[in-house]
Formats: sequence, structure tokens, C-alpha cells
Amino acid sequence: MASNEASIYVVDDDASAREAIVGVIRSAGFSAKGFSSAPEFLAYPRDAGPECLVLDVEMPELSGLDLQQTLNDRSDTLPIIFVTGYGDVPMSVTAIRAGALDFLTKPLDADALLDAVQRALQQSTARQRHAPGEQTTRPHSERPLVHGIVGESPPLRELLQQVKTVANTDATVLIQGETGTGKERIARALHDLSARQHGRFVKVNCAAIPSGLLESELMGHERGAFTGAVAQRIGRFELADNGTIFLDEVGEIPLDVQPKLLRLLQEREFERLGSARTLRSNARVVAATNRDLRAMVAQRKFREDLYYRLSVFPMRVPSLRERFADIPLLAQHFVQEVAARLGKRVEPLSEASLQRLLAYHWPGNIRELQNVIERAVILAEDGHAHIPVLTVGGSPSHFAPGDEPSVREQTPAAHFVPRSQGLAEVSKAHILHVLNETNWVVAGPRGAAARLEMKRSTLNFRMKKLGIARPGSRAVEAGAGSRLEDAEPGRTRSG
Repeated sequence: MASNEASIYVVDDDASAREAIVGVIRSAGFSAKGFSSAPEFLAYPRDAGPECLVLDVEMPELSGLDLQQTLNDRSDTLPIIFVTGYGDVPMSVTAIRAGALDFLTKPLDADALLDAVQRALQQSTARQRHAPGEQTTRPHSERPLVHGIVGESPPLRELLQQVKTVANTDATVLIQGETGTGKERIARALHDLSARQHGRFVKVNCAAIPSGLLESELMGHERGAFTGAVAQRIGRFELADNGTIFLDEVGEIPLDVQPKLLRLLQEREFERLGSARTLRSNARVVAATNRDLRAMVAQRKFREDLYYRLSVFPMRVPSLRERFADIPLLAQHFVQEVAARLGKRVEPLSEASLQRLLAYHWPGNIRELQNVIERAVILAEDGHAHIPVLTVGGSPSHFAPGDEPSVREQTPAAHFVPRSQGLAEVSKAHILHVLNETNWVVAGPRGAAARLEMKRSTLNFRMKKLGIARPGSRAVEAGAGSRLEDAEPGRTRSG
């Protein structure tokens, strides 16, 4: 089941990448353990067993693909998420056909990694539920129209009907909507309901990739194509061949790259940077944006022909304000999901808590709701999660007299920050959180290194690499960590 007792094992011979992946997984509330090689993983006792394996492809002694084959030979149905520094289409197809759940390329996107882990744990849970003699049905009110999407409001039902209608076509879809409304989940639903569901779903966050590297990321490059191109790189369109490519934040694509993307959409042809060889991609394109592309076209910030090519089948994801009827369903769903992940028994939200949720206007949409619920479940005592009065800019939502908690309990909704996109940022945030909890003591049985399950030298190295310094001190330099190491574990500091 998806809880903090569910172990995710990470096998990667690159210590830095392994520690970053383990850190991100732990920061999301899961248990994680790292292994430097496939033989080390195979030799480790698996009485309880992991529920998910994050596996590097290229490793000495025994490669990730060889380890996958070994597990298959043993009839081990452990969900596997492959990670690799190389976008290799044949390799990814081989891995997925052999049963891999996902195939991610480095540098990893933290959200994509955690989404893949969630799907792996859901797969494990589904397998347990389908064990002989277990009841697998659930009430109609909990059964979504599309798997993984919760809600029954008319705007959502209309959207999901559009998803079902267009999913089995190859039409390019443009998903529009505010930040946090779940555009990526709709894109995944389009892929999962299509004939391409066994192909790759490749996500590209166009806003997170520097403009000078976006063309290479989309179309790939040859070795020596530019300074730093030390090896051939397969582009995302080539990797998504016969699958789906999801262009998130498509409105952020620079004007100089847009003509090449337009040609690719029209002709299905492209060339890698540094190559004259024309390649073809049969990837189905799904794009998403929270920006008004029509207005950008009028302002000459987005090509009109590209806009019309992308919006063959436009659809709009409603904001949470437009589907208030779904808030109780979503809230209770997130309570169950987070409680299972954290291994806690939490009762359904009270009527008062639901009313507080309904009284708030949710500028951050579903992502903000999910973060509010997660915090409430983390703080839940005696199995009861409490939703405080949500505020924006210090102004509480309106409630009937007597319903408002004390000032101490009022929680600004702006404090619920979505997790970062990058592994380094998430890892840094997690380390800072633990350092603050241990009063910046690194060594000793109650120090941060022990809490993070790292050697203190490893933690000091990570702090220097991530630029972590104690508040009020200068940036971490060589030797800066030693002052933290020398602090006595039980020492109390005055405020």
C-alpha cells in the first residue's frame, strides 16, 4: 500500500544521482533505500520487499535491463521505473515491453519521478486488491468517469466526455486552464484511453528548459553539434514515437524555435542539431498552457499558424471555483491518499472542515487543495484532521460567529507551496527541513545526518553542493560544515 512503510528501492551506481533520488522520494513521505549496484540489491534480504524499484539502465556488472530480466525470470512482478542519461528509443521500448512501468531520462523532473512512484504504488495496491477472495468493487459515487480523476460536477463531466471523444483519434489537443487545475492529468488520460497507451508518454516542461537548449531537448543533437555536446542525444519527439508527447507550458516556447516545431507538426519531420539526416516522428501531440495564446498571437509573441496547428481540438480544464461540488469528494480522496502514504489512520473530514474548504476561493486550484489536505493529515491528532480558516494576505474567509479558530490556528493558504520541479531543489528543501528540526546539529544519534540516513561527511558534501548555510551565516564554504559537526547533539541553543 502507498504509505511511509512502503519501501522504494533505488539502484544507481552514480552516488550523487542516487542520493538525490532517494532524498526526493523521502521528502514526499515515502521510505527509500539506495543500492550502488544490481548485485548489491539482489543480495539484500527482501522479507517485506520493496513495492517499487527505481533502476538506472547503465551500470557495471549487471545492467538495469539485465536485472529486470532476472526479476522476470523469478516471476517477480515488482513495478520498475527506469532512469537513464540517454534517450534511447529501442532501449525504452525493450524495457516497457518487458514490464517496466516508466522510462525517465536524466536530468530527472521531480514531479515526473514522484508521479511515476505514485503510479507504481497504485499498481501494487491494485494487484493486492485483485488477489483471490478480495472485494474490488467500490460505490458508484467514488467511481470516476476516467481513472485517476475524481469529481462528478457538470463542468468536469463535460470535460471528461470530450477526453473520451478525442482520445482514440490522433488529433493534436490543446489543454488550457489555470495553474494547478490538473492539465497534465487530463493529458495522461488522453494517452491512457488511446490506442497509444502502450507507447511512451513523454512530458516536456517548456518553461523549465533554457531557451537555448529547448530545440536540442525536443529534436536531439549529434555529438559535437555545439560546445558541451559530448555525446549524441535522442530528442523527446523521437523518444515519443508511436506514443504521446506532452508539451507543458507551450506558451513559453521561444519565437525562434516555433517555426521548427510548426514544421514538425505539419510534416512529422525534423533533423537533430548537427545532422542533415531527416527523421520522422509519429508522436501524438498534446499541449497545455495557462496563458491566453490568442492574446499572445495578437501581441506577436506567439505564431498564429502554430496556434491553429496546436488547437485542432482545444479543451479547457475548469478551475476549482467552477466545480465547487467536487471539493468534498476531492478533499476526502486526498485525505485517504495522504493518510495511506503516511501510514496513518485518519477519519473523514468533519462538516466544519468541509465548510471551511468550501468558503475559500482556491487561487491555486486542486494543487493548493492537495497541499492543504496533506498538511492537515500530517498534523492530525487522534485520527482527526483539522482544516483551519484559510486566508489570503492575512484576511480570513468569512464564517459564522463562533466557527473561527484562534489566531494561532489560522493558516495562510499562500504557505502551501507546491513541490519544486527539480531534484536538487526538492532535496535541498528536505535537508533544510531536517536541519531546522534538529536545530542544525549534524552529528550524533539525533543529528540531521542520522535522520537523513547519511554519513555526516556525505551530508556535509551535499550541503556544500546545494549551497546550504545556517541562517545568518555566509554561504557554505570548505570547512563550514565542520562547525555543525562539532556541535554537541544534546546542546540547547537560546532563542
